[in-house]
Amino acid sequence: MDKRDLSSLFRERLRTLLQRYAGNQSAFAASIGIDRSALSQMLSETSTRLPRAETLLTIAAEHKVSLDWLMGLSHDEGLTGEIRESFEIEEGSGNFDDTLLASWHAEAVGTKIRYVPAGIPDLLRTEALIDYEAEISNRSREAQAGETRYRIDYNRRPETDMEVCMPRHTLEIFARGLGVWSGFPEEARREQLRHMAALLDELYPTFRMFLYDGRMRYSVPYTIFGPYRVAVYVGDMYLVLNATSAVRTLTRHFDNLIRSAEINPHEAPAFASKLAEMRF
Repeated sequence: MDKRDLSSLFRERLRTLLQRYAGNQSAFAASIGIDRSALSQMLSETSTRLPRAETLLTIAAEHKVSLDWLMGLSHDEGLTGEIRESFEIEEGSGNFDDTLLASWHAEAVGTKIRYVPAGIPDLLRTEALIDYEAEISNRSREAQAGETRYRIDYNRRPETDMEVCMPRHTLEIFARGLGVWSGFPEEARREQLRHMAALLDELYPTFRMFLYDGRMRYSVPYTIFGPYRVAVYVGDMYLVLNATSAVRTLTRHFDNLIRSAEINPHEAPAFASKLAEMRF
């Protein structure tokens, strides 16, 4: 869909919500966490920009409509998407097996799962990296370790079919100890890369990792669970889209990332091993 058409449909849906709202525009703006001038900009016919993801999520949640409908991707106002905070997924019993993510993986067994990670893929992390990332992010170490174990077990099942596509530069930045990994010791980084290489070799071909040039392509982190749903990771929550059109669109996006890959799955273990031995 053309960006201008998308913004036009969004404005139309936003005006519909305004007409239904009992209060004035200032109160409506306050209900979604913005000021009236920002709301006026959203409604302006001259603007083709869409609000930030957080604002879209808030509008959908506060006014009980689906994000698909709000964005003009569906005529059904019902909550066809699910907005779930990440702690609702990771907490509970503390076991990843009991979370929504685990149930989505189980539902997608026998179909292809496509995964763009936010950092080092969960199932490829060492215990040391899990500890480090849990500490700097104040997230549950047990939940992260449980997720890693679950994903490894899942990908060892013969019926598993998973593709991961991520920027090659993420691994290079990690190897150099830059960014969020600046406090992670050098030897621990080397061990992480060796561990990754071994798992990539062991799990191939049911688990395949493609690496593309992050300077040429960009993607937010998300997972496509077969034909059923897409879970987009937006920081502290997952935006889950169930609409067929959304799944197909993001599947095409993922396939385009793979087409631009510089390092293919059979080459990925050697690439990780090479990084582990480099001196920076």
